[in-house]
Amino acid sequence: MIHPHTELRKINDHIGVGVFATAYIPRGTLTYVFDPLEIELSETAFSALPEPIRQLADKYCYVDAKGLRVVSWDLAKYINHRCDCNTLSSGWGFEIALRDIQPGEEITDDYGLFNLAREMPVTCNCPNCRLVVRPDDLDRYHELWDAQIMEVLPKMLEVEQPLLPYLEPEVYADTVRYLAGKGPYTSVQVLKCERAFV
Repeated sequence: MIHPHTELRKINDHIGVGVFATAYIPRGTLTYVFDPLEIELSETAFSALPEPIRQLADKYCYVDAKGLRVVSWDLAKYINHRCDCNTLSSGWGFEIALRDIQPGEEITDDYGLFNLAREMPVTCNCPNCRLVVRPDDLDRYHELWDAQIMEVLPKMLEVEQPLLPYLEPEVYADTVRYLAGKGPYTSVQVLKCERAFV
């Protein structure tokens, strides 16, 4: 489930649409949480889909650590990649705002966390654009991504969290234990699926 202060907007004919903030979203805000309405497709279920539906599912899904394709039921499936993204998926499975997001700003994530099957050319036009998102980006960048998440995570307890009621209680408890120094940090490396997709 995506943050409620968002809307879908057309960007241009090349990119298509994206998700934009309709109100100020402070750093440390949960911007996405996995919820029971998300559609999870095993490889068998995905392969059994009619070709046009399979193409749509492939376009809008991400692959989780269990090897399931997840298609969000809401606007979350339209979040675009950006190499200097303003939100990032955590090892706990929620996405968190890395910096303050202003009204009208596009909400972006890094597709390198989503177990890509093949290289994906990108044109972020940002100073640190990688030009290509690769299947091994999680191995390459997990330390950077973990550092970004650890830096912003304490803010999670300081800002309003509209998505908190939808976050799995054990995920929240694990996060709070970490922030209290009583539990381990969950690295984004746990998002990696060892299974190869074609």
